Amino acid sequence: MFYEEITKVSAQMQATYPELQFEYLFINDGSKDTTLDILRSLAEKDERVRYISFSRNFGKESGMYAGLKGAKGDFVVVMDADLQHPPAFLPEMYSYVRNGDYDCATTRRVSRQGESKIRSAFARLFYKIMNKISQTEIVDGAQDFRFMTRQMVDAILDMTEYNRFSKGIFSWVGFSTRYIEYENVERPAGTTSWSFWGLFKYSLEGIMAFSTAPLAIASMLGILTCAIAFVLIIITIIKSILGLNDAPDGYPTIICLIFLFSGLQLFSTGILGQYLSKTYLETKKRPVYITKETEEIYLNRKKEAAAEKKDQ
Repeated sequence: MFYEEITKVSAQMQATYPELQFEYLFINDGSKDTTLDILRSLAEKDERVRYISFSRNFGKESGMYAGLKGAKGDFVVVMDADLQHPPAFLPEMYSYVRNGDYDCATTRRVSRQGESKIRSAFARLFYKIMNKISQTEIVDGAQDFRFMTRQMVDAILDMTEYNRFSKGIFSWVGFSTRYIEYENVERPAGTTSWSFWGLFKYSLEGIMAFSTAPLAIASMLGILTCAIAFVLIIITIIKSILGLNDAPDGYPTIICLIFLFSGLQLFSTGILGQYLSKTYLETKKRPVYITKETEEIYLNRKKEAAAEKKDQ
């Protein structure tokens, strides 16, 4: 469905701008359906179709990085293949970028129609928190559907970190961006694989990738609890001197305090552990993704098989 729509739109753009040439680079992120077979078929009949098939599922961020790295054009567009990023926006996006007025054109959802209220509320909360604690501004509703110049793409590829959060990277590299507002579009087929927990972990990834505020929060909690403990010690000493300490049973109070301070310690240690784990993964220097097959490998393999059959 996406291929039919994108070829239709690109043909319309070529009618207006004859100098344009297109390539369609698909990323197969370890799918277990017939996606790879369809991509092979498309690559055989259309030389503009290219694909990178991963050895397993590496996730959204790895897929986007692979696409940007593999794209050859002077302009690069990142799109979801479920048609939630309408190809009909491409002519308008190109008009903003082609004259050099903007380095990037992207869409921004003005509504979250089709999402649950809880999910929408948490999404808005994430953007508010992120923009408060980070020096990198992330526009609420901005999507990964982006039409970018080669210069901007190269700047993004220069950021080779393993723990990637593209929404933050797009903003961090700068460049002038044009936002196109539109209503949310439902996908014509299939369902999202993003669970609430998956989105929550992804939001934490973004916060830790572009802000050290959680570390400061942990430090402030430590200072605050120490200050409270110091005040309580002074009060206890004064009450003892004045003979006002009637020494109540206090067992529930002690238990509550133990749980409180233990929780604060574990919370702070957890924050430190998350940052340490990110550092640990970065120092491993593992590849962002592993390629199992591309259209070039497949077509060459097929030619070799045909040649061997002919020789026999």
